[in-house]
Amino acid sequence: MQQEINGILAVDKPSGMSSARLTAKIKRLLGVKKAGHTGTLDPFATGVMLLCIGKATKLARFFLHGIKTYEGVIRLGIETDTQDLTGLITATYNTDSISEAAVFSAFEKFKGPIRQIPPIFSALKHEGVPLYKLARMGKPVQKPARSIHIYDLEILDIYLPEIRFRVTCSGGTYIRTLSVDIAKALGCGGHLKTLRRIQNHGIKIEETVSLSEIEKIAQLEYPDALQRISGFIIPMAEALPDMPEYIVQEDMAKNILNGIPIHSENLNEMSKQGRRPDIKDFGAEKTAEEYVKVVNTDGDLLAVLSHEKNQNNYNFCCVFPR
Repeated sequence: MQQEINGILAVDKPSGMSSARLTAKIKRLLGVKKAGHTGTLDPFATGVMLLCIGKATKLARFFLHGIKTYEGVIRLGIETDTQDLTGLITATYNTDSISEAAVFSAFEKFKGPIRQIPPIFSALKHEGVPLYKLARMGKPVQKPARSIHIYDLEILDIYLPEIRFRVTCSGGTYIRTLSVDIAKALGCGGHLKTLRRIQNHGIKIEETVSLSEIEKIAQLEYPDALQRISGFIIPMAEALPDMPEYIVQEDMAKNILNGIPIHSENLNEMSKQGRRPDIKDFGAEKTAEEYVKVVNTDGDLLAVLSHEKNQNNYNFCCVFPR
C-alpha cells in the first residue's frame, strides 16, 4: 500500500499464533513501517487484539491498562504447568463431589479488588528475560502478588467438569491464574481450556477484522486495498474513547505542535466524549497522573497531554505533527 496508514486496527486474533507473530505478519501485509500491539494475548487464545499502526504506535502505552472482557472455559480436575491446555499435566483430581452450588459460591469469592500472583509462564520479565523462557529452562521465577480488579464475573454454563464463564477485569489480570485459583477454591485443581477476548478498551469483537480478511485485502491493487483497509482503521482521534477530549482553534493548535507550554485555562472547550465503552459503569481506573486528548477543529489528533491532579500545567506525552 503506497499511502501512510495511521490509526488503530482491531484484529480478531486466531488461535495458535503469538501476539508478536501476528503483529509482524500484519505489518508485512499492510506494508507499513511501524506497527505494535497493545498487550499480549496467549497464543492459544483468540479475540480482540489492538494494533497501533504508523504514528499511532505512540498511543500504545495508553491501552495497556484498559478494562477487558473475556469468555472462557475452566476444566476442573486437571492441573498443568502453564495453567492452560497447552501445558504438561502436573496433577489430576476427582471432581465427582463438586456441585453447581459450590461453583457459584467459589466464583463469588473472586469479585472486586483482589491480589493475584502472576504465572511463571508469562511475558513478564526478570532481569530482562521473559518468565516463560526462564521456566522452559528449568529456572522458574515467581513474581510477587499484585492488585487487580474483577469488575464482573459471570457463570454462563456449567457442564461439569467444565465451566463456561465471562469476566470483565482490569489490565494486568491473568485469566489463566484466575481460573486456577477458582479451581483451587473448589478443592479440585484445574486449568483454562479456552479463552476469547470479546472486548478491549471499549472495542468489541464485532468491530474486529480477521487475519484472513486482511490477507485478501493485501492482494488487491492500490488504491482499492487502501480504501478497504481504511474502513477498519480507527482514527487516532477516536481511539481511547474514555479519555477527555479538547478541541482547540488554529492558534492554540500551532502552540501545541511547537511544544509551547499549555495551562488549564488554555483548554476550555471540551468536546463530546464520542463513543464510550459499554463497561463505563464499572468505572475508569484512576491514577495520580491524568491524560487528555487535544484535537483541532478538523478532528485531527494533535497531542496527548498529562497533568498531575490539582496542577494547572500540562505535560506533553506525545505530539502528532501534521
